[in-house]
Amino acid sequence: MDPGTHPALYVGPRPEAMADVPGICELPLTRAVIQYRDRHELEGGGRIQDIGLGLVLEGRYASAARVVDLGCGEEKHLDLGSELVILDWVYEPTLDHVRGLLSESGSRGSAGHISQEEESQRYCFDIALRVLARIGYGPLTRPTILRIGFRDICKDLDLHDGTAVRVQAAGTGVLRIHLDYDGAALVVRTGLPRPNLGLEGVLEGAFPNHRLRRILPVGPAASLGYQIRFPLPLTFGEARALLRDVRLGVGHMLARYEPGRFHAVQSLLDTFGTRETLARLAVRDSTERTAPVEPHREETAWRVH
Repeated sequence: MDPGTHPALYVGPRPEAMADVPGICELPLTRAVIQYRDRHELEGGGRIQDIGLGLVLEGRYASAARVVDLGCGEEKHLDLGSELVILDWVYEPTLDHVRGLLSESGSRGSAGHISQEEESQRYCFDIALRVLARIGYGPLTRPTILRIGFRDICKDLDLHDGTAVRVQAAGTGVLRIHLDYDGAALVVRTGLPRPNLGLEGVLEGAFPNHRLRRILPVGPAASLGYQIRFPLPLTFGEARALLRDVRLGVGHMLARYEPGRFHAVQSLLDTFGTRETLARLAVRDSTERTAPVEPHREETAWRVH
């Protein structure tokens, strides 16, 4: 008997979804919660409100997917044909509600009430927190969690549209500090063609427990950069500790180069407190605890005659 003709085994014609990504899967991406990077964006990216976690509104073809970022609650068009990480799926009613909020996001709220745009952003971010809590902390969720934490640091120290903290360093120019979420390293971009020993001393003082490396220029028009590497955080607690070190280190640099601005920012943070978005994330952390092992020195026993 031809299996294709048996009623219990008949699956219908082959679907056309994701036909532009052969050999990966045969399901549409609609309802998927995916990770994306700046290189996936067709219209530019790198905004402070984005968290790199998106809900696919329409994903018939991976190279032209309609996605709403779960951090800012705004729609994007992405090309997911080169790399695809699916973290979770939402139910149809959830997707329908998000679409409804997006279609009405232009309306303003009355006095004492939030607008549809704010409601969309809040609802989408709640989805992100629930997804992260359900999956837990691990290699797949680590970049998103670090990005959310560094977003708080940017908002506290230098709120603007980019995902970096800018510091005006005398004799050096504007430093742009951002976090490599995948590599767990802080990157300091400069306009310098060659190493600056004064800046290197400040970076070593700001991050005394971490190794400083130079990012060498690759061409005559390129500039020098620096990289502070952190141990890869294996638990949620370690990830938050990494972000605390980043906050303290960047604050140290701000106090060194722009003391007036630092005191103004610090006064606001003392009054209103620092942003702690990750405190809302109910992630069950590992109960295993570790401690560093000090190098053993071979002891020589001396016998007194």
